[in-house]
Amino acid sequence: MRPPKTRWFANRTLRNRGLTLALAAAGTLVFWWFDFPLPFLFGPLAACVTGALVGLPLSASKNVSQWMRTILGVAIGASLTPQVVSELPQMVASLSLIPVFVLCIALLGVPYFRYVYRFDAVTSWYAAMPGGLQDMVLFGQEAGGNVRALSLIHATRLLIIIAIAPIILTQVFEAELNAPIGDPASEIPVHELIIMAITAVVGWKIAARIGIFGAPMIGPMILAGALSLTDVIHYRPPAEAILAAQFFIGITLGAGYVGVTLADIRRDVAAGVFFVMILSVLTVIFTELAVLIALAPPVDAFLAFAPAGQAEMTVLAIVVGADLGYVVVHHLTRVFLVVTGAPIAARLFGAGLPKKPPKA
Repeated sequence: MRPPKTRWFANRTLRNRGLTLALAAAGTLVFWWFDFPLPFLFGPLAACVTGALVGLPLSASKNVSQWMRTILGVAIGASLTPQVVSELPQMVASLSLIPVFVLCIALLGVPYFRYVYRFDAVTSWYAAMPGGLQDMVLFGQEAGGNVRALSLIHATRLLIIIAIAPIILTQVFEAELNAPIGDPASEIPVHELIIMAITAVVGWKIAARIGIFGAPMIGPMILAGALSLTDVIHYRPPAEAILAAQFFIGITLGAGYVGVTLADIRRDVAAGVFFVMILSVLTVIFTELAVLIALAPPVDAFLAFAPAGQAEMTVLAIVVGADLGYVVVHHLTRVFLVVTGAPIAARLFGAGLPKKPPKA
C-alpha cells in the first residue's frame, strides 16, 4: 500500500495532466474551428502557453513526448528512398554551410548573453548553442550553469521560431500548409502498421542502449530508413499518428512555461526573444546564400537553416511538402555538431565541460 503522501502526489500529477490535456484539446478545437494553420500543433501550444502564464498547474508527460517523437522518426525514415539517397552527394555543398552557421551563432550569441544580459560564462555558452532544449539544459547543468534560465531561453527560441515559421512560409514564400501528412490508418495494410510500430520501439531502445543522442527520434529514423530502402515498408505512419505527435509536441512546448514569473519574463524570456532576432538575421543570410548558389529551393533552404528542433521542423516540412530528406539531414548535422562540439569548445574557452553526456 502506498503512503498517503505518495498517493496524493500521484493523484495531483494525474489531475494536472488531465487539466493539461483538456486545455490542449480546447485549444485544438478553437484553432480547427477558425481554420487556423496546423491546429493540432498550434492549438495545444497556444492554449498551454496561455494556461502556464496565468498560473494553471499544467504538466506534460516526458514519456508520452518521447513516444510521439518515435512516430516522427519513423516518418522521416520511411521517406528515405533510393532516389533520396542518390541525392545526398548533392547536399555536400549545402551541408558545408552548417558549421559556419553554428560558428556565427556562437560568435554573436555568447557575447550577447554574457555582456548584454550579464549571465555567467557557462550559461551564456549553452544559451547560445542552437541544439535541443534538453541537451543544452543538461550540458549547462553539468557545467554549473543556470538551469532555469537555459530552459526558458531555449523554450522561447523554439516557441517563437515554430510560431513565426508558418507565417514566413505562407506570406514570404507563398507556400501552402496543406500537403498530405500521411494516409489514414484504414488505408494502410495492417502488417505495415505493425512493422512501423515495432520499428519505433526497437529503433528507440537500440539507439538508447548504445548512447545515440536523440534516441527516441534518431533510432526509429535509422531503422525505418533501412526498412524503406530494402522495400519492407512503403508508407509513412498514418495521418492520425502524425496529428497525435503534433498535439503532444505542442503540449510539451507550451507547458515549459509553467511557473514563469515576471522576473523570468523580464530577464530570461526577454533574452530569448531578442536572441531569436539575431538568429533570424543569420537564418535569412544563410537561406539566401543557399538559394543564390542554387543549393536548394527557398522553402527547403529556410526550413533547413531555421534553428528549431528536429521534430517541429519535420512537421512543417511534411505539411508544406518540402524535401524531407534535405531538411532533416541539415538539422541532424547542426544538432550533431552542437552536441558533440559544444562541450569540448566550452572547455577550451573556459565555460566548463559536462562530466557525462545527457541520457537519450
